[in-house]
Amino acid sequence: MPSKNPLFDCVLLTNDDGIHAPGLSVLEKIATELSREVWVVAPAHDQSGVSHATSIHEPLRVEELGERRFAVRGTPGDCVILAVKHLMSRRPSLILSGINRGANIGIETIFSGTVGAAMSGMLLEVPSIAISQAISPQTPVMWDTALSTGPSVLMEACEAPWARNCCLNINLPACSPGKFRGISFTAQGRGRLNDGEVHARRDPRNQEYFWLNLARTDNQDDAGTETFGVLNGYATVTPLSFERTHSAALIAMTDRQND
Repeated sequence: MPSKNPLFDCVLLTNDDGIHAPGLSVLEKIATELSREVWVVAPAHDQSGVSHATSIHEPLRVEELGERRFAVRGTPGDCVILAVKHLMSRRPSLILSGINRGANIGIETIFSGTVGAAMSGMLLEVPSIAISQAISPQTPVMWDTALSTGPSVLMEACEAPWARNCCLNINLPACSPGKFRGISFTAQGRGRLNDGEVHARRDPRNQEYFWLNLARTDNQDDAGTETFGVLNGYATVTPLSFERTHSAALIAMTDRQND
């Protein structure tokens, strides 16, 4: 049921898990509490790990699945640009990307298609938020937590002082709604991603192929970071920007140049 007193006029939804992913269905339910007009433009297939890649060397195919609902044979970034610049009848006042199955914390935000879609929205100067639901190996995905806490988390995040030259990265904890501890505004931190792996295999025709995998550790991160907050039952909200300059390295380089 659309909101009677919407916070936003028009909201665009996308993700990287694909248009049929359960997390997107949860996000659609949440979005109706924020806006009376919700558009869905999402990848036709899973696009996890593509960051904010944009398809500039091949055409995009679009399938209309219903009113204000489109599947795109492309990346999350493609979906955002195509939606805002062509498919939508008016410019969205907010872009929501997710809800991703699994947290996007620390260094992983660089690789995340969920976060990449929000970064693409930021490029188009539309307020954009990436949302992910942390998971635990011992329990099913806590979609109930996302559904029950998501609306209030999003509303509080949107009402906070928020520079428009950044996007927000939200991670919901892998706990039951009763153990949810509220919102924590955090720094990105390092997270748990620490390596890239290559697994070589052979197919039934004895041709070699490879699986790539991103390896993670169980190391704790510092207080005030996404990892720390999520592990302690908080929904973390982190403002992200395009600026990636390593300030200390730049200072050292310029100091040496000037010696």
